[in-house]
Amino acid sequence: MSDTELSETELPETVRSGAEPSATTRRQVLARTGALGASIAFTGALSELFAGTATAATQGRTGYGPLVPDPDGLLDLPKGFRYQVLSREGEPLRSGEGKVPSNHDGMAAFRGRRGGVHLVRNHENRATAKLGVPTVKGLTYDPAAKGGCTALALDRHGRVVDERVAIAGTAVNCAGGPTPWGTWLTCEETEDKAGTSGYTKDHGFIFEVDPVDPRRTGAVPLTAMGRFQHEAVAVDPWRGVVYETEDAFQKPFGLFYRFLPNKPEGGRGSLRAGGRLQAMRVPGVPDLSAIQETGATFDGIEWADVPDPLAAQTPIRHQDFGPKGITHAQKLEGCYWGGRCVYFVSSFAHSAEGSAADHFGQVWRYDPARRRLTLVIVFGPDTDIQLPGESPDNICLAPSGGLMVCEDGGGTQHVYGVTRGGKVYAMARNAQNLGTPEEPEWGEFAGVAFSPDHDTMYVNCYTPGTTFAVTGPWRR
Repeated sequence: MSDTELSETELPETVRSGAEPSATTRRQVLARTGALGASIAFTGALSELFAGTATAATQGRTGYGPLVPDPDGLLDLPKGFRYQVLSREGEPLRSGEGKVPSNHDGMAAFRGRRGGVHLVRNHENRATAKLGVPTVKGLTYDPAAKGGCTALALDRHGRVVDERVAIAGTAVNCAGGPTPWGTWLTCEETEDKAGTSGYTKDHGFIFEVDPVDPRRTGAVPLTAMGRFQHEAVAVDPWRGVVYETEDAFQKPFGLFYRFLPNKPEGGRGSLRAGGRLQAMRVPGVPDLSAIQETGATFDGIEWADVPDPLAAQTPIRHQDFGPKGITHAQKLEGCYWGGRCVYFVSSFAHSAEGSAADHFGQVWRYDPARRRLTLVIVFGPDTDIQLPGESPDNICLAPSGGLMVCEDGGGTQHVYGVTRGGKVYAMARNAQNLGTPEEPEWGEFAGVAFSPDHDTMYVNCYTPGTTFAVTGPWRR
């Protein structure tokens, strides 16, 4: 095992030649702001997140107005916006392979032919799921597992023209991430081995899925990328490095990883060539939850080789990383690449569960050129933790230049927008009551993504599994 940090000169020539020049980091802390009575506190260096993503025209705006109750009881949106239900669990797949599986989770949108769009959608199914992903020959890893992905093809009018299995026989497919070469990396959020829960193969891997023709990628685990409770990934398009989050449920909590591929130039199937898995060490910080102030910056970030990426005997987060140890964090979830940095989410931290401190959600930024880690956003209700706003999960950039954030907390569930100026607003509210009028309950949102032309927002309701397409005055 060795502790290393690859400098630019140590990276392969194919990576170094495309490296993006770095820019001066600005540090600022925005004042706390409310969001339509949701009592959200949101602070952070928003200008750094959104630099270069859009004009600043929306900085002074606070969203698109109040949410209007949906008479059909599915999805509340601002005036001027409308939704289309693309797919619901239990309906027949257009391919005839079976029914639409349940537990809609991470998702990405890819450009199709003639203005069309391809969606790849995760299904976070465990062995007990009632509506698992149908097994299909050539696309099934473990017939005993019920997770996987489905792929939807939309025409230029947004109509579903095909829906089929993209990969089956995987387990607890939570999130993942798109690659620069147009495929989806789906992540298993489990460490179950063969013989557990009836599985016939080990689980806890990443799989690559081709959204256009899934048979070109098949059902091959990318074992060199590690076996652990994966959540999400983001690919550095300049260096080919893949960053990975681990959503471990018990202490010791998860790690933040990077994978150095043997073929950093990328391309479909390139990750099967293997590489080197490392975990992030922040010197002097064993638990990221201990850091509470936005703008807190740490230089000299180290990366330690993972002793046993396959976790044959010991889960990676329990493995011996030497006398310096390693840095953990509770609920590491969303992960995306923006500009020259990778951003990752810690949804919450509870000291009662073993974290160093409590928080209601953080977004961290790692700058690989400077080996610098910065806490850029902190979420959290001002007064009542039962109010919506805590526990950010999936995140994506919005056409306005801000963020769209899926909420995964208690109470009413929203998709929240964050403007370039740091204002938080409600963009959508789940109106599907799973409980009773006296004790209502709503499922979380997941998989928020925008079409390549930025005219449509796609988002999943986890339960009951529903995929929505939302259109409206996004460029207003």
